[in-house]
Formats: sequence, C-alpha cells, structure tokens
Amino acid sequence: MAGSSRPIDARGWIFQVEDANATEETWLPIAGLTTFTHNPGENEETADTTAFDSEGHYEQDVMQRGATLELEGQFRIDKTTKAQDAGQAYVDAEWSQRLGIESRNMVRWRHETQTKWVVWEATVTPGEQGGGTNEKTSWSATITRCGAPTSATVAG
Repeated sequence: MAGSSRPIDARGWIFQVEDANATEETWLPIAGLTTFTHNPGENEETADTTAFDSEGHYEQDVMQRGATLELEGQFRIDKTTKAQDAGQAYVDAEWSQRLGIESRNMVRWRHETQTKWVVWEATVTPGEQGGGTNEKTSWSATITRCGAPTSATVAG
C-alpha cells in the first residue's frame, strides 16, 4: 500500500495560453478539454557513447531534451454570442497562424492541487476537427516546448 497517497483526477488539470496581443499579462483558459497527454521525452536526442571498455553494455548521453502536450476535447462556443472559446480561438486563429520567430507563445498548466504553474515557451500544431452525426465537434492541438521549462507561483 502507498500510505496516504491517492491518485489525482485528470479533470483537475488547468491549461492556459498567454494572449501575446494583450497590453497587460492575460492568460486564456482552454475550455472543453476531455483528454491530455504530456510526453516529457518527445524530441529527445541521445549520443551513443558505447566503447570497447563498456564491456558489451550499451551506454549513451542525452544531448537534447524535449517535450510535448497534446490537448484534445470539444470545440466550444459561447451560448449567447456564438463566439469560440477564447483559449481555443487564440490557438486556432492567432497562434497557429504565425511563422518563423513569431511562431512561439507562452503556455502554462498545473493541477488544481498544485501551487506552481509549469510554464513553457512553445510552438503549436493545430489538430483535426470533426465529428459524426450524433457527436460533438472535436478540437485538438499539439504544443511543443522550446527551451527549458520554467515555473511560476499561482497568484491569488
């Protein structure tokens, strides 16, 4: 038994994207998510360091670290205005349209039980959207970390 530890609910994770167009720091929650995958080993590169004196055992050094977040859920709109969820809309209409040095943006996430955000400078690849006759429209995006992660204390 693991003592007093308990698993945490996946629905308790919070994902936000920074609105780089805002005049002051503005983080937009991404609504409608139903699943996420954090892959801390994505884009990792290694160098084989096996030599004769390794005595037949493989050796390596990690030369590059990388990570991705895959977010999936339902395409969301405001019931009154019919506008797409602000976080999803920013990813779709703003961030995913930028190229070159403009293609990076800040994202952050944490579980509701945590007091620090994980913060990444990242790029985004928009995902497929679709659905069948008796389904809701899907929404997804893959976020790829650029550089080292940082953290920020949850305010308020």
